[in-house]
Amino acid sequence: MRGAVLAPPTGGTEPVPIPGARRPPAPGNRPRSWTDRAPYLLALALFAAYTSLSVLRYRRMETRSWDLGIFEQAIRGYAHLQAPVADLKGPGTNILGDHFSPVTALLAPAYRLFPSPITLLVAQAALFALAAIPVTRAATRLLGRASGLAIGIAYGLSWGIQQAADFDFHEICFAVPLIAFSLEALLGRRWRAALLWAVPLVLVKEDLGVTLAAIALVVAWRARRDPSRAALYAIGVAVLGATATLLTLTAVIPSFNTTGGYDYWTKVDGGPSPFAGADTKLRTLAWLLLPTTGLLAVRSPLLLAGAPTLGWRFLSGDDHYWSTDWHYSAVLMPVLFLALADAADISRRSPRPWLRTYADRLPACAAAAALALTTSLPLASLTEAATYRKSPRVVAAEELLARVPDGATVEANVGPISRLAGRCRVLWVGDTRGVTPDWIALNNSSGWVRDAHTYARQLHPDARYRVAGEAGGYLLLQRRT
Repeated sequence: MRGAVLAPPTGGTEPVPIPGARRPPAPGNRPRSWTDRAPYLLALALFAAYTSLSVLRYRRMETRSWDLGIFEQAIRGYAHLQAPVADLKGPGTNILGDHFSPVTALLAPAYRLFPSPITLLVAQAALFALAAIPVTRAATRLLGRASGLAIGIAYGLSWGIQQAADFDFHEICFAVPLIAFSLEALLGRRWRAALLWAVPLVLVKEDLGVTLAAIALVVAWRARRDPSRAALYAIGVAVLGATATLLTLTAVIPSFNTTGGYDYWTKVDGGPSPFAGADTKLRTLAWLLLPTTGLLAVRSPLLLAGAPTLGWRFLSGDDHYWSTDWHYSAVLMPVLFLALADAADISRRSPRPWLRTYADRLPACAAAAALALTTSLPLASLTEAATYRKSPRVVAAEELLARVPDGATVEANVGPISRLAGRCRVLWVGDTRGVTPDWIALNNSSGWVRDAHTYARQLHPDARYRVAGEAGGYLLLQRRT
């Protein structure tokens, strides 16, 4: 038989190969197959998909919130070596007094070269796609190539990542790959790397110090029998993470905030009962655990890394945090899918045959579920011709907003912000705090402003404005001198 070996003769120590049989290549000389490159190819495909989704939506002027403008203002400040002032949060507001996210300064060099909100959208797409590499690699090492790739696909098409990619921009895009690389190292028993990848989370957002603490506790648990002192170091990092969050909330953010406090305490303190919105919270929990992991992830301690994020969301009195909308579940996706890989690996050694079978088949089922759900999620829009077209309404609105000169002070709502924040001082409509803008730009597609002059007088009684133009559902007013 080709490639077979004969048993050694009596007293021999090495098998004798049959003449003509091919020797397997030495481990260091094995050619790289497409499966070895699969995590990287998957990440490239996801990057292209996420970028197309967000940039095309921007091109169609379908910005969903003011966040893109806020972050562009802050990063624009960093890019010019100035304070990260976001006037949309109030004239002169330092964004570090709102949320502590100095990590966004990493985008300043790219923004200085390419000063556009598209730079932020492309960077976010790249960071979400990057996380697919550690997720796929870790799952492959534990479960094999087919199951590992299936889990990578399930992550890339997961509803939490798709919703975040469809959102404008948010600093949590930095947390997603950091958590993924950290948990990959944890599963590979590289304790130091797991902790080092997680430590920068304290620079992404104030609440993620608690997530760092949770990851460090999982490291301590997994490393408890390791002869090194990894478990002790991990406990120290857990204390560091919790302390960082406490200091950031009580000292760092208030020092940048004009009120000397933290504006988001009101979303928890004095809010409704934790049981409020129980139906919405239970649905969100079901979405997190069922189509992604088939409940198997509850067998992995890695799931603890998602507890802080889910905890503050469900304890908040703001019902926007309870549901599956927006970007709030993105940081949970690498946790869920790496917990699935870990739980499947644990379950395959179970004495229960049904559990072993379930664990073997679940990665493929998770990928199939993600593919099926994608037909009703944001990436499905890439299959529609209208996604790639810029309507005449949008062209007209862009031409109207182009009349606003660079450097002007503009009061605006969501629609015009993303077209003006990079070249003007943009303030949120109704929150100029004594600043009288040169222009007022509004998305009035629904007709909510019926009398432009009356509305302008309500905003600024001592100023007079004229209608400079209306087009594409947008309204532009200029201050009379």
